[in-house]
Amino acid sequence: MSAFESLHPALQHHIVNSLGWRDLRPFQKDVIPQVLDKKNLIVLAPTAGGKTEASFFPIASRMLTEEWEPLSVLYICPIKALLNNLNDRLQYYCGLLGRRAELWHGDVKASARKKILKEPPDILLTTPESIEVMLVSQSVDHQRMFKNVRAVIVDEIHAFAGDDRGWHLLSVLSRVCKIAENDVQRLGLSATVGNPDVLVDWLCSDSPGPREVYKPPPSQDGGDADVQLDYVGSADNAALMLSRLYRGEKRLVFTDSRARAEEISTNLRSRQISTFVTHSSLSQDERRQAEQAFAERDDCVIVATSVLELGVDVGDLDRVVQIDSPSTVASFLQRMGRTGRRSGSRRNCLFLTTRSEALVQATALIDLWSDGYVEPVEPPALPYHILAQQVMATALQKRGIGKSKWFESVAGVPGYDQMSEEARQEIFDWMLQREILAEDSGIVWLGQEGESTFGRRNFMDLFSVFTSPPVFKILQGRRELGTVDISTFLSREDGPRVLLLGGRAWRVTHLNWNRRTAFVEAVELRGRSRWQGDGQGLGYRFCQQIQQVLAMDDDRSFWSDRARERIGEIRQNYPWLDHENTVVVPATGGYEWWTFAGKRANLAMAGILSAILQERCTADDLMIRWATSSNLDAMEQAIHQLKEMELADIEPLIDDQAIEGLKFSECLPHHRAIELLQARLNDRDAVQLTLAKHTRLIAAGGQ
Repeated sequence: MSAFESLHPALQHHIVNSLGWRDLRPFQKDVIPQVLDKKNLIVLAPTAGGKTEASFFPIASRMLTEEWEPLSVLYICPIKALLNNLNDRLQYYCGLLGRRAELWHGDVKASARKKILKEPPDILLTTPESIEVMLVSQSVDHQRMFKNVRAVIVDEIHAFAGDDRGWHLLSVLSRVCKIAENDVQRLGLSATVGNPDVLVDWLCSDSPGPREVYKPPPSQDGGDADVQLDYVGSADNAALMLSRLYRGEKRLVFTDSRARAEEISTNLRSRQISTFVTHSSLSQDERRQAEQAFAERDDCVIVATSVLELGVDVGDLDRVVQIDSPSTVASFLQRMGRTGRRSGSRRNCLFLTTRSEALVQATALIDLWSDGYVEPVEPPALPYHILAQQVMATALQKRGIGKSKWFESVAGVPGYDQMSEEARQEIFDWMLQREILAEDSGIVWLGQEGESTFGRRNFMDLFSVFTSPPVFKILQGRRELGTVDISTFLSREDGPRVLLLGGRAWRVTHLNWNRRTAFVEAVELRGRSRWQGDGQGLGYRFCQQIQQVLAMDDDRSFWSDRARERIGEIRQNYPWLDHENTVVVPATGGYEWWTFAGKRANLAMAGILSAILQERCTADDLMIRWATSSNLDAMEQAIHQLKEMELADIEPLIDDQAIEGLKFSECLPHHRAIELLQARLNDRDAVQLTLAKHTRLIAAGGQ
């Protein structure tokens, strides 16, 4: 029996007659039997490649064949825009089958929510935060709402798994599954991840069912791709190139900042190019109008930030253009996967780089992609604060939990189960001691401090943290310069803190941890700042490839003549660079240790070196810098001492103020909060690999 024939007859009829499909896609034929066999599954396939149908069709077939009752399916997405985009499609599919799909997130009106509670749909499109709100609401009959849940589909699962929203997602799913009267099948969808076997275990955690990963064979993964890299030198030149290239085609242009997106789109409009823009600072209506207008036209451009990486449908695309470079191969694959959907077309991406460091970074990224590398998705270590949040949320849901068996109410999530029992109990006891929790006759509830701290707006402060990215907004007066990752400010520094943003050096004058805002003023740095990574930081493998690009003299077929010439000029600035070892070189006012270890590893090593040398060391993705003029012997002795240390003792120094920026930090003993931040800021594998390498030291004037 074929995959199509295994589907419910009513579904077969509508696929052919209502949807007008002549056939299923090859990977959908592979996935459908596995879903029908009730397997937990991670499905990897290119962006806009039909993953939604690959999961929905067999789930809908099971719904019809097994006569599931509402609410039987949760369809979870990381962003509201994606839910809105999918809603019409899934409502249409369900309507054909005599079933209902409804939408529930923060922008859905109260009247619509009341209708859902009164008459649950078959499929609910929602977010983890909205499920949490339902679970803790005393106006929701939890048993009636969730007892019939039979399947969960998590779209763009990589967007959850890499941060604390992933732990929150697993937590609410675990609580839903404890209410459900049946085993709940779990399906995760993604364009690509580097460690799908790890991710499927993470998603399934406490599910007893079989689990597998589906990845299309090379012949089905979208085919080869046309990737080219050019160096244009400025945003104005990039806009000029865009105005001349691919006329008559639909072009999606990615940038990695909102300011750059506005700059490029304004420039294109001034050249009479039909242009739209979308990014996270625009209102929902503005974004929806731009994306809809773009989807309906042919000869036009939409300039977007990463908000369009996820599966929001903007129609068939002819071209993807990347301004400068994203920081991960996974991000690049998401973006390029927008193209090549039409029969006979190829996936494609043109990089237009405006800065030398972006040219090198883009070359390294394309090299990694060509080698088949994709970054693993790593769930954040030690989610102590999410455990605390879940204890409070579960106490609200159940109107109290037993003191002696409190952990059973939140168990089943790998991040909690893998914590030491000592750490878990210490956090619970701390919350009782601080009156965040209160106990009466063996039953634990929210205490006075918990009510006053998190009880505002019907406990919305208990859930809102997970919708905000862990970034700091950078302001010069009232002017927003951009954002940087929170890790930029986690390490303790004795001297003034200087960061690079927008091609300028900025000294931080004030940090507001509660609002995650940094105020800065422009400064002039001695020497030049080279290869500063973005706030998020690059990984070890990425930085190692940058080292290869700079140190070797080999060519690339994807370079334009301009890119090839500029790379040659850049390489001449690094005659001392070694493609295998690390190098210490003199710099203005000090020394630079070029490790190419990645930001997290460099921050950890810089903290230890600062203590050894009794002077400030700073770090970025590629190097550690001494800001003063210690002699070369002192450098050599300090690095030798670092290499002799136990790996477990090489931890980043954490600024105590950074704890204030950690949501639910009030629920953690100080040393547990520090332990959490250190675990997340460090990259021990990268530190170990770096310290195992030989280090060359070059004296002033030497090679």
